[in-house]
Amino acid sequence: MKKLLTGLRSGKILIRSTNWIGDAIMTTPAVRTIRENFPRAEITLLALPWVADVFAASPHVDRIMLYRKNGEHQGLIGRLKLVAELRRERFDLTILLQNAFEAALITTLAGIPARAGYTTDGRGLLLTHGVRLPNERKKLHQVHYYQELLKDLDLAPGLDSLFLQVPAASREWAREFTDSLGAGIYGGEKLFIGINPGASYGPAKRWPAERYGGLAGWLSRKLHARILVFGTEADREAAQVIAGWAPDHVTDLTGRTSLAQAMALIERCRVFVTNDSGLMHVSAALRTPTVAIFGSTNPVTTGPFSANSRVIRKDIPCSPCLATHCKADFRCMHEIGSDEVFAAVKDLLQSSGRPAGGA
Repeated sequence: MKKLLTGLRSGKILIRSTNWIGDAIMTTPAVRTIRENFPRAEITLLALPWVADVFAASPHVDRIMLYRKNGEHQGLIGRLKLVAELRRERFDLTILLQNAFEAALITTLAGIPARAGYTTDGRGLLLTHGVRLPNERKKLHQVHYYQELLKDLDLAPGLDSLFLQVPAASREWAREFTDSLGAGIYGGEKLFIGINPGASYGPAKRWPAERYGGLAGWLSRKLHARILVFGTEADREAAQVIAGWAPDHVTDLTGRTSLAQAMALIERCRVFVTNDSGLMHVSAALRTPTVAIFGSTNPVTTGPFSANSRVIRKDIPCSPCLATHCKADFRCMHEIGSDEVFAAVKDLLQSSGRPAGGA
């Protein structure tokens, strides 16, 4: 395989980001590795709008191009418009962290001469630097999955730690917002606990809202914590259920924050309790102590990549099934009690030396 480094020390590189928040965060070590291997290159990240905030304050990319797949780049005409936009940039190299055929086709049509990525989705002939995906690699955590791709491209490996920088304006907004809320005091700081009851992949990943409500009851009675409920508008009903268990202690943020604002608020939480979701990876990247509840998915490959986390799951024969909907009795989630999760929250509060409020 031809080495990517040849002649590209100061060239123009396009990174095609993955499409979901959690996946994008798990690529942040790989993006840093690319920057370290091409320190003088101009690096552009092509990303869907809803993941752009993951990289908005990153020092590892120079700029972000938005792929408005549901807007101006929709349909055949829209895709050709994107191709034309990329062609005008005259990129020397693209590294495709996103695995789909479309990513390789668009960059090929854009005339980018060097195109690197996994030969997944039948796109091998479109890549000048294709990497075969061994079955064993599919069993690795996604952080290693992307880093191994770069090793196979003969790039020097960098650190595996996640990287997420909260924009300064969002951090200041979060400080002012939390200063306006009442909360209990723990370790000399206001005690904010984040709860994330949603998960976009499907209901099989969601711990029941009533169990989150029971947890909110424990947190309010025992710790007088202010509970911040995160999520999209689709999680509003779950947030209302949770608030019913501790109406004076819950702030419903579902559908009310941008990703950058949610990141800044998660940074201010002393503990974040969550399903396997994009915001779980946000919490892990920000080093917020994290309690992650797993059922249908596999924490070995997509768990929180943080030593400051606790994964709670039950060893059920059918788990992980990787299904979006449970075809049995949802036992993997129903056997996890609110008291068990509360105990994990207390353990993290007692063992974590991280101060509230972020950096």
